[in-house]
Amino acid sequence: MGKKLTKRRVLLGIFAVLIAAGFFLWRYLTPYAPEERAESALVSAGGVRVEQNDNWISFEPSVTLGAAVIFYPGALVAAEAYAPLAKKIAAAGHPFYIAKMPLNLAVIKSDAAGEIIRVHPKLSFVLGGHSLGGVMASRYAAEHADQLKGVYYLASYPDEKGSLKDTTLSVLSILGTEDHVVDQEKYNEGRSYLPGNTVYYSVKGGNHAQYGSYGEQKGDGRAAISEEEQQALTARAMLDWMGNLR
Repeated sequence: MGKKLTKRRVLLGIFAVLIAAGFFLWRYLTPYAPEERAESALVSAGGVRVEQNDNWISFEPSVTLGAAVIFYPGALVAAEAYAPLAKKIAAAGHPFYIAKMPLNLAVIKSDAAGEIIRVHPKLSFVLGGHSLGGVMASRYAAEHADQLKGVYYLASYPDEKGSLKDTTLSVLSILGTEDHVVDQEKYNEGRSYLPGNTVYYSVKGGNHAQYGSYGEQKGDGRAAISEEEQQALTARAMLDWMGNLR
């Protein structure tokens, strides 16, 4: 009888651990889902063809006028949530590719840009991302600077592994004034890993989440401008920057 009780307790313990692990995965790995604006932007229209495969979402303009853009999503944000920004930039003549990340975490697949670049050999590229996506994009860029024209950060920064200080890449850093999610200390430290000619752009009234269309983000500041306006200002800053690439 004692052995049976011990075995039962062990099985109950294992079951409890599995339940706890399942709750953790559900609670902490559930992504921010795309809202209606993002879903609408995933439909081909306005001279931009939208297609998806297992690894990325492509926004292809009818006429290419400049560098293509590779984008790494923020942590636990579905790739589809950035469709409005992607489509706006693609409509201006820049093919835009949003990388899909395993478990919606760019840290798992920081080399996602490599396949996109390989499949589009006739294009030149800039690479960047939002929040954690930007950190991981910077690490890829640091090791493959010869494949890129520039790197951009949306509410993000490089760490030491992603230092671009000694490269000749053009760099753009965009940050909202109401962003309460970005680690300001790490952001300031990250500036030391960027070239001296880095362009810094401040989105007045912008917060952390509104580069995408996925709703409010925990711990974020309250934006003083609309999501549409923040994305329009971000797109304008990126287009101006790409228009001056060497």
